[in-house]
Amino acid sequence: MSTATIFISLSVAILAGLLLSRLAKLVNLPAVTAYLVAGILIGPFLLGNLGLDGLGFTSLHQVESFSIICDLALGFIAFEIGNEFRLSQLRQIGKQATVIGILQAVVTTLLVDAVLIGLHFAMPNILPLPVAITLGAVAAATAPAATLMVVKQYKAKGPLTTILLPIVALDDAVGLVLFAISFGVARSLGAGEVSVLSVVLEPIIEVVLSIALGAVMGFVFNFIERFFHSRSKRLAVSVGFVLVTVGISSMTFTVGGIHIAFSSLLSCMMLGTVFCNVCDFSAELMDRIDRWTAPLFILFFVLSGAELNLGVFTQWTIVAIGVVYILARSVGKYFGAFSSAKMTKCSPNIVKYLGITLLPQAGVALGMAGKASNADTGIPGGDLVLNITLFAILVYEIVGPFLTKISLTKAGEITPEGKVSARHEHAKKMAAEKLEKYQ
Repeated sequence: MSTATIFISLSVAILAGLLLSRLAKLVNLPAVTAYLVAGILIGPFLLGNLGLDGLGFTSLHQVESFSIICDLALGFIAFEIGNEFRLSQLRQIGKQATVIGILQAVVTTLLVDAVLIGLHFAMPNILPLPVAITLGAVAAATAPAATLMVVKQYKAKGPLTTILLPIVALDDAVGLVLFAISFGVARSLGAGEVSVLSVVLEPIIEVVLSIALGAVMGFVFNFIERFFHSRSKRLAVSVGFVLVTVGISSMTFTVGGIHIAFSSLLSCMMLGTVFCNVCDFSAELMDRIDRWTAPLFILFFVLSGAELNLGVFTQWTIVAIGVVYILARSVGKYFGAFSSAKMTKCSPNIVKYLGITLLPQAGVALGMAGKASNADTGIPGGDLVLNITLFAILVYEIVGPFLTKISLTKAGEITPEGKVSARHEHAKKMAAEKLEKYQ
């Protein structure tokens, strides 16, 4: 792509997302859903299929070329979620969030495994056993980005919101471990002699190293920011540390035959957690970061929508298995959260609505599916895992944010939006200043 095409494509992506969000507001849909739909509309399967450079994304390869934007956006999203892990709050909800975060993921994996393994025996030639087991682990992952955007857009506040964000953050770590175990079993079934120890050990090392990296960067961040006093320079330091954390966490290397990697989500979450607990003005700084990252998040969701492969709808087997997977995962998430929240004596609203807010699924699940479909390290039928995951993401990312909004509203943590315009507020402020001047 030429430089002109790159800039025009990005501007079209932002404007398409913004314009569609205005239409979404008329029907009370979350903005994140509008961004995803905008991405689908200008993606390679619809408007982009016309082949007009700049008007839409003409191929999946073109969308994937902007992956650095998505990596950066996920880094900031994880950093903001990490800021919800304040010790003052964790002392109150830490035990409940930990128990719920682990149990709902395990219940979801076991239920999806049971349903898909049963489906395997019904149609062994269509759904291989390694694929069924791997999909069970992929089902545990929840997308933090969509949940965070709904919470931010509607300024949700209350017990459900307070416990939701830590659970979503913990969900990724638990999901990685569950995937490690399931993937090891699936590879052993499909390929015979596989070192299960290395397959299980690698994700555990990934979780530990990612948390350690984020903690170290958080303390260094806190030390460096003391040398700067203006808000703009502190903001620049914040952006710089998120960038370097994402950069380091993208590195991979091999030690003794074991593949060592980091999770940028976990590293940036830990960066935000350490920073918000050791820096006394972190809340003020996060408010400034929110404004700086707004266009970045719009781009992230539009690009995510453009990357959704509509071609999966053309294969009936993927649609059929995908529908079963979605239903089983949804039931697992809801009843896993319901039972564990009741067991930890959470409030009735948390027990009733938490499971629904955990339905969105995207990046982490797609990463797991990509590993399963890898030609060198994947499993037999790994492409089926990827395609079913893509189908589920397409459904969850469009429906999930809307359901999250409904749940938070029913729980009384989203108040109806007033028709407030920044332009009108500015005009009122200027009029007040003029009146004060002439008095």
